[in-house]
Amino acid sequence: MFKLLIVMMGFLAATAVAADLPTRKHLNLATIKTMVAAAEAEARRLNVEVTICIVDESGNLLFLEKADGASLNTIQFAQKKARHSAFYRSPSKDGADALKKGNLEVLAFPDFFPNQGGLPIQVDGETIGGIAASGAKSEIDEAIAQAALDAVFKK
Repeated sequence: MFKLLIVMMGFLAATAVAADLPTRKHLNLATIKTMVAAAEAEARRLNVEVTICIVDESGNLLFLEKADGASLNTIQFAQKKARHSAFYRSPSKDGADALKKGNLEVLAFPDFFPNQGGLPIQVDGETIGGIAASGAKSEIDEAIAQAALDAVFKK
């Protein structure tokens, strides 16, 4: 009887722990494709050639595409903007604004990139990644990233 009680308590504890595990939202391939299609369409509409980058919340690369006419440096710029947005949970423009205000300390922050064009990807207040474009004027890069987010989150 005592063994049965211990087994039952163990089962209940395991069930309770499993039931309490949090679920994590993440970017899936279908969502990434929707975002990329919208970003590409916005870039075409604005007649610019850019690199588009999407990272997960840890800054791991999920998608990278350089348009034929985009310069090679945009590959790294897009990745840095997207990572900044994911890590700091804010637009990379916030970094540029902090630097313009004279806050030089931000340059020592890991993966901090003070250049407009990256936006965090957020669901229910949780940052699940970052998206960026690079290759046009910074405000246009950000508009392209915003078009990608709008395709998924504005219904």
